[in-house]
Amino acid sequence: MSLHPALQPYADAWTHSIEAISELVQPLVEAEWNRRTPCPGWSVRDIVSHVLGLDSEMLGDPRPIHTLPRDLYHVTNDHQRYMEMQVDVRRHHTAPEMTSELEYMIIRRNRQLRNESRDPGTKVRGPLGTELTLEEAMRRHAFDVWAHEQDLRTALGRPGNLDSPGAHVARDVLLGELPAVVAEQADAPRSSAVVFDVHGPVEFLRTIRVDIQGRGTLESSPALGPAATLTLDWETYFRLACGRVTPEAAADRIKTEGDPDLTAAILRHFTVTQ
Repeated sequence: MSLHPALQPYADAWTHSIEAISELVQPLVEAEWNRRTPCPGWSVRDIVSHVLGLDSEMLGDPRPIHTLPRDLYHVTNDHQRYMEMQVDVRRHHTAPEMTSELEYMIIRRNRQLRNESRDPGTKVRGPLGTELTLEEAMRRHAFDVWAHEQDLRTALGRPGNLDSPGAHVARDVLLGELPAVVAEQADAPRSSAVVFDVHGPVEFLRTIRVDIQGRGTLESSPALGPAATLTLDWETYFRLACGRVTPEAAADRIKTEGDPDLTAAILRHFTVTQ
């Protein structure tokens, strides 16, 4: 048996992003590994450590036994503590140690994917002891690795791959969170619609319709007379959704129409990653 067709897009997206990450960090000198990234509290080394940790867990490796320092200001909840473990344990690794571990991990994960014969609905281990399907795990993983590739590109001044396979997975993951942002967090009026018009390397027009019960649904058809419309470019969209930039810092790249209180509430709750 081989990889299920439903899983192939996520394997392809991961492969594209992880190879890009390897190419980005291979030539770095030691000092460049300490550069700050848009991901709060994390350096280039920390981002690569996090990716290594994510992939080691996809491989089923045991988590490190490690005690976190108490002074990590960016770690404020259990999910962040869980993710920080794989990062902090590698904080003193040298550049050659980081690149060789990355190369070996890519070899192991490629072998795993070549031999993957499980059904997409198979339950696998998720963060903090949760369970999720293999399909959802691979989808989330492809999104995470692409988002962190973008963190590295920003830190290293090497933009690119905004329309790669991982970018399209990211679009779908982030759009899946949008109904809750609009209907629940921003408390959009019932029986209303909010339009998102996104342009750039990945472009789309999507409407969130809020029904009489206050539930939001994602639609690809435009809305007549929406309560609000937000127009922005793809890079700004995903950076906002991933918490890499604040609405205030990106204000000159966001055009809003309609109810100003509603658009402000949507932007205030736009970050959906932890």
